[in-house]
Amino acid sequence: MKIGVAFTWHVHPWEDLLDLVRRAEELGYTAAFVDGDISQLDSTSERDVLNGWTATTALIAATQRIQVGSMRLVHHWNAAQLAQAAATEERIAPGRLRFVIGLGDRPHDDRFGLPVVTAADRLHWLDETLDAVRRLWRGESVSCSGRYVRLHGARVRPCPAGGAIPIAIAARRPRMLERVAAHADVWDVNLPPVRRRVEAAAAVVERACEGIGRDPSTIARSQWIFTRVGDPGAVPAAYRRWNPWFRDIADAEIAAATAAGTAAQCRRRIAEIASDLALDLPVVDLSGLPAGPAREVLEACAPAESSVDAGNSTT
Repeated sequence: MKIGVAFTWHVHPWEDLLDLVRRAEELGYTAAFVDGDISQLDSTSERDVLNGWTATTALIAATQRIQVGSMRLVHHWNAAQLAQAAATEERIAPGRLRFVIGLGDRPHDDRFGLPVVTAADRLHWLDETLDAVRRLWRGESVSCSGRYVRLHGARVRPCPAGGAIPIAIAARRPRMLERVAAHADVWDVNLPPVRRRVEAAAAVVERACEGIGRDPSTIARSQWIFTRVGDPGAVPAAYRRWNPWFRDIADAEIAAATAAGTAAQCRRRIAEIASDLALDLPVVDLSGLPAGPAREVLEACAPAESSVDAGNSTT
């Protein structure tokens, strides 16, 4: 089974993040996800807040095999620049970039001169951006006069092999799920991994696919699974802290949506969720964990096919 791992919430200085991603590669993880596009955190902390694109590029350069991804927020980018940046990454390290895009909700963007627009506006922006990006990757000269994307004979060189890079869209609400059907190669399921929730969202994707004549089975699925080795009783509070967007989830559902306990219990639960929800890439979510505990979980949940000694993890 392919497994990814996520190190987010800006808890790691660069040196620790690099060490963790390199160890994930050694252990056989398919992909590592790090913090993506941000303005700044609403915090007085002096901890590192690394630029997502720069960190992603640096991590790809500092590793050999593992894929690396981070969230692109559509209103932080010019469409042609985004297409060129991703195509350049693909040229330098083919197949290593996990291209993930979404709308985001950054109320402090205005502090940094970034546009503050409604979610409905960002949906239109996403459509225009991905239409343009796809065409640019195919090698076309693109001119368009949309509400948010205006290009006049833009071209991107080099074009990615095959004229495309797989696009993952993070989505949980109906209008974004419709964009998954329209644009995505991968649905990054932005929901707690609870069957009834995922099935309801999947039904929206399927209906949208039917409306445009697309086979929904052509869309792969990835999903983050909040994972902690240790006392399961501590998980609900940690889950709520690091997943504030899932405020409506009950404690009983948190237990079903997470992997906690011994290393063996965590590995088993991740495999069960991946099978139950038809995930192509379950992602071990280590959001908020400092380097030491993160490394412990990383090694405890290493893919079974890894030939590397996973250290002294609990079994």
